[in-house]
Amino acid sequence: QVQLVESGGGLVQAGGSLRLSCAASGSIFRIDTMGWYRQAPGKQRELVARIATGGSTNYADSVKGRFTISRDNAKNTVYLQMNSLKPMDTAVYYCNAEVQPRGTFIINDYWGQGTQVTVSS
Repeated sequence: QVQLVESGGGLVQAGGSLRLSCAASGSIFRIDTMGWYRQAPGKQRELVARIATGGSTNYADSVKGRFTISRDNAKNTVYLQMNSLKPMDTAVYYCNAEVQPRGTFIINDYWGQGTQVTVSS
């Protein structure tokens, strides 16, 4: 079993910063791409940023220059540093990881439970 546990969400004023963390644990052989998605009320879940094992990244246009994704492969952890936050960034943020569980040859998609980020104007 593989679990993703997020932390770091909260309430912040516009222009402020937050740092999200997501740690993967359990029976893990290998983790490929890790990423962050978000879902605002009444909207579809969308990609925020993702990072490959080797460190290559891609970002949604709406967060480029403000958010930075990083990972610590030794800790199976991915981070999202969010600066210059805007009210439009308000959403539930979900961690995602492509994981090959130990003893298998299949890579599965795993999701965290979500953490609320609220940006007040």
